[in-house]
Formats: sequence, C-alpha cells, structure tokens
Amino acid sequence: MRSKIHFFSLCSCLVMLISAVGCNGTLTRAGGSPHYPVPQIEAQWIQDGEPLMFEGEAWYPKDDVDVLLDDEVYLLGEYRGVQFFVEKVDIRPYHRLRTKFAANRFRAYSKEHHD
Repeated sequence: MRSKIHFFSLCSCLVMLISAVGCNGTLTRAGGSPHYPVPQIEAQWIQDGEPLMFEGEAWYPKDDVDVLLDDEVYLLGEYRGVQFFVEKVDIRPYHRLRTKFAANRFRAYSKEHHD
C-alpha cells in the first residue's frame, strides 16, 4: 500500500512539472505567465556587437537596457542559441527586438548599425 501511495505522489508531481514547463519549453508561474530562463553570461556574439538575424534582416545590439517582466514580452524565436523577444504591445513592423540577459533585463536591438 505504501509503495502505491508513493507512486501516485510521484506521478502527480511529474504531471505538475510537465504542465509547468508547457509545450514551448518555458517555465510558467502559477498564474500561467511565462518565465524565460536567464543566461549565466551574455553570448559572445552579442558582446562582440554581431547582429541578430531575423526575417533576412540584421538587428544590432544596443547599449539600451529595458526593464520588463517576462509576461510583457513575446518569444519570437531563437538565434544562435539565444531566445529573442518583442514587447507584447509591439506590432509589425517591429521597432526593437530584445534578448534577455538578467532577471527582468532585456537588451534592445535595432536595424540601425553605428560603428
């Protein structure tokens, strides 16, 4: 009997974990808001000022930092191992893209490149 209780407890924990991760690979908080992972360090290609390619266009990293909650951004995709986002209130054509580098900190990208 004790092993059945342990098995059911383990199964319910597993179901909760699977539903928390969801289909898109991001963790969700209790309210269903996404929680995107924070990289330990910013990718070297970003630090080197290399562009993020999106829909055939180069987007360059800026020194601008935006303070946003995860539920204020929409995950557009991944480039060279880095997730990139737009604000949920933004519409096409996008003015800025963003990558997350710390909790609630997003680096801005624009199409303009300044040497």
